[in-house]
Amino acid sequence: MDKIVEDALRVAVDRVVEKLKEGKKLSTEDIFLLYLGTITAELRDLRQEVARLEQRVDDMNKRIDAVAETLARRIDETNKRIDDLSKRIDDMNKRIDDTNERIDAVAESLGKRIDEMNRRADDLSKRIDEVNKRIDEVQRTLLEIQRLLAELAAKGGR
Repeated sequence: MDKIVEDALRVAVDRVVEKLKEGKKLSTEDIFLLYLGTITAELRDLRQEVARLEQRVDDMNKRIDAVAETLARRIDETNKRIDDLSKRIDDMNKRIDDTNERIDAVAESLGKRIDEMNRRADDLSKRIDEVNKRIDEVQRTLLEIQRLLAELAAKGGR
């Protein structure tokens, strides 16, 4: 219906323009038709501009959607990389904990062995002390025997 009204208005405006070309006096209705034609032309231009701007907005929305999609994909990729890195860190921490446990076990074992070696060294030191005491006793006994032999020899040689 808008098209029919628009065509009728165009025809009416064309007739008024013909009157102007012929130099005829325009009636109030003719001036109104010219004014209405101008408004209609402006309105048509505005509609075209709105349509063009709507198209630009649609194109911009598509670009925004594409950028948002790319950004979301990159965020997902980054999150995956962070998750992978976190898993690697967790694995490394597990390995460090396992290594620390092994170090603790080795340290405990070495501590026990050192304690055993110290105990054995103490026992050996006690045995050496006992042997030294026995040697000292044997030396005293030998000295006593030697003294007695010397006395006997001195009495017998008299």
